[in-house]
Amino acid sequence: MKHSHNTAILVFANSAQTELSRKPMPKGELLFTGLTQDTLKKVQATGIPYFHISETQQKGTSFGARFTNAIQEVFESGFENIITIGNDTPQLKTAHILKAHAAIQAGKTVLGPSLDGGFYLMGIHKSNFDRDSFKNLPWQRFNLFQRISALLVQTDSTVHQLPILNDIDSFYDVKRLASFRKSISSTVLRLLALVLRLGQEFQTILISFLSAVLLQRPHNKGSPLLLHS
Repeated sequence: MKHSHNTAILVFANSAQTELSRKPMPKGELLFTGLTQDTLKKVQATGIPYFHISETQQKGTSFGARFTNAIQEVFESGFENIITIGNDTPQLKTAHILKAHAAIQAGKTVLGPSLDGGFYLMGIHKSNFDRDSFKNLPWQRFNLFQRISALLVQTDSTVHQLPILNDIDSFYDVKRLASFRKSISSTVLRLLALVLRLGQEFQTILISFLSAVLLQRPHNKGSPLLLHS
């Protein structure tokens, strides 16, 4: 599959160890490794040049600074358009990336909204990117999609919106995503099932332990009533 080389994909994804420190869950390192491998496989299937920038290459003291600096770095490599994605949206497919690429080639910007109010994909042209404006957006907050949409409109962009997808930020997200069997690869589904099973076992053990502790605690019937003459 061949494409013009004015567009690159930026996979902005940390190592499994770093992801686990931010999103603790049973077998999380195995899950995040699998998610990154699954994402890169889908990216490679597009035939579009890509960069995978993890925490070892990122520059900046905040998420916003690190992300915008990574975008700037790709633009400075000679590309006119960038499609940015992470590794935490297992419902993302190669087709979503190709649709974003087609929209960019048609002169549009692209956003793929996440259920939590952020976005899982952004496709922008160099002329629509201002590093300072992007760095000051409310990154990792629920109103990010709304704010970045407004910013792109200010640059006279026509925004093409992709379907809303779920991403993984917590064990609760794993429970929700495990039911989306038709939209997730079998490899990732097996990892989600493993995390879910171990997490539920841990919760059962914790509940049993707390119940036992409470049952052993002496019951306080209250202080004796003082009688006054």
